[in-house]
Amino acid sequence: MADDFVKVAQIEDLPLGATKSVEVDGELVALINADGDICAIGGECTHAMAYLADGFLDGDVLECPLHGACFNVRTGKAMTPPAFEDVPTYEVKVEGSDILLGPEK
Repeated sequence: MADDFVKVAQIEDLPLGATKSVEVDGELVALINADGDICAIGGECTHAMAYLADGFLDGDVLECPLHGACFNVRTGKAMTPPAFEDVPTYEVKVEGSDILLGPEK
């Protein structure tokens, strides 16, 4: 992904507690509204092919819908098996009502 920030959504597309998949430069990213903070992590579970944005959010923890692996949405850290590999995290800016996705942290 480029070092520039790219508009990927509007804030109204991501209400409190919501998740959304976006694709930028061929990379799938999960956007998450965690308690009012917009977070962005790699969009695919590192255990098996599953879209994390289809998972279940509980605070800062997103559970994969396929096998239940949990990831911290702020750090990308894999928290429970069967996933042992972290997902990447991305810079996010909110400008007005635009959500902008930046480079991997």
